[in-house]
Formats: sequence, C-alpha cells, structure tokens
Amino acid sequence: MEKLPSLGRYFFAAAMVASGIQQLILADFVRLVPKLPAWIPWPSFWACFTGLILIVMGAAIAAQKKVRLAAVSTGILLLLLLVFLYVPQIASNPKAGFMWTNPSKTLALLSGAILLAGIAPGTGPAAPADELSSPRKATTRLALLAAWFFGVFLFICGVQHFIYADFVDSLVPGWILPGRRFWTYFSGTALIAGGAGLILPKLARLAAILSGVMIFLWVVLLHIPRALADLHNAGETSAIFEALALSGVAFLVAGTLLKPTQTG
Repeated sequence: MEKLPSLGRYFFAAAMVASGIQQLILADFVRLVPKLPAWIPWPSFWACFTGLILIVMGAAIAAQKKVRLAAVSTGILLLLLLVFLYVPQIASNPKAGFMWTNPSKTLALLSGAILLAGIAPGTGPAAPADELSSPRKATTRLALLAAWFFGVFLFICGVQHFIYADFVDSLVPGWILPGRRFWTYFSGTALIAGGAGLILPKLARLAAILSGVMIFLWVVLLHIPRALADLHNAGETSAIFEALALSGVAFLVAGTLLKPTQTG
C-alpha cells in the first residue's frame, strides 16, 4: 500500500503528458481539456500552448522535479476551466444531467493536483504512523478534501449510469457476460457506493482503492479496445488518458489517507 501514491502519481503524470502530446499533434483541444469558447481567437495556438504545458507539468511530476510547482500550476489550470468554462455551462442548463459530468470530472482531477502539491518532496517530513506531526495532519486534511471532491464525481457518474442507461449500455463490450444492462447498473451502483464511501473517513481508503482498480479495469477492458477500433477518433484515445488520470487520483487518495486505526 505504501506504493499507491507513487502509482497514482505516475498514472496522473502519464495521462497529462499523453494528452499534451495529442493536443500538439492535432492542434486542437481534446476531452481532458475542453474546447475554448468560439469567440476566443487562435484556437490552434492555445491548444498547442496548453498541450505543451501539460507535457512539461506531467514530466515534472513524473520525474519528481518541481512537483509542487507543477501540481499547483495544474490545479490552477483545472480551477480556471471549472470556473470560467464549466460553471457557465451548468448555469445555462442545470437540469441536464450530462452538464454536470465534465465539471465533476474536473473537480476530481483537481483533487489529484491538490494532493500532489501536498505530498511533494520537500513539503514536510513524513511522520511515523503513530506520531501525527503537523505536516502529516495537513496532508491528511488535504487527502480528506480530495476524497470528498473525488466522491462527488463518483456519485454523480453513478447516478448518471441509471439516468442514461441506454447510452452507458453502448459503451459496455458485448462479449462480457451476463449482459450490457447488468454491467451498466452494477458499475453505477459501484460508483455510488464508492462516492458514498469516500466521504466516510473509516471507509474512504478502501473506497478509493476499489474505485481506482475499477477505473483502471475500464482503461484495459473498455477504453483501449474502443480506441483501437476507431483510431481516427481522438476522443476515444483521449478517454484512455482521462480514465488513467482518474485512476491515479483514486490511488493518490488511497495512499495518502490514514488507515482507520490511525484516525480513530
């Protein structure tokens, strides 16, 4: 379990680098970073510029060089996307459930950036498990905040699995028994349970681990096959990176939270 933060960091960093490379190649915003409003000039320039930022920040996080600066910069970027792009979209049509998907996803990714900034080398010595120093307590508070953010995302996605079951059915591979609708409802239930578990301190660590494993399995069983089946669809390829980043966030949360016996 001690390796979970490192695994989460690598997943998150790899997703950022891969997404940045994709944006540089396409000179366009793809999924992980949404398209800018039509009134903003030079969209290709901004897509390439953002792609370069993602590559630099992701490489720094992976190499553990200036991790705190990279994580804070990433967090600011995500926060700006949330406030200036997604919040206005929600305000324009708050009753449409799908309008909440990308904002909650951005909130989940923001929680990963918050944690990476908190556990970056040089931000404070790690205390023994039975001696909760101030730095360790601060990191734990960040982990709880990240868990709540990530839990909101999971809960919203879980509810949407039931509301938009027909669409989710189309994403489930047909060869997996006993059938698409079973896995739509099963994964929806698992997402809701994971979201609820993440806001309960005694269950948060387990919920984060199980959620991270589930999302990583989607990378292997769902997103990679879909991308290989339609190589010209940039959204399907980007979905791999997006899910990998979210799995990384879950492992960061799980690896940073204290065990229930340490919080009780």
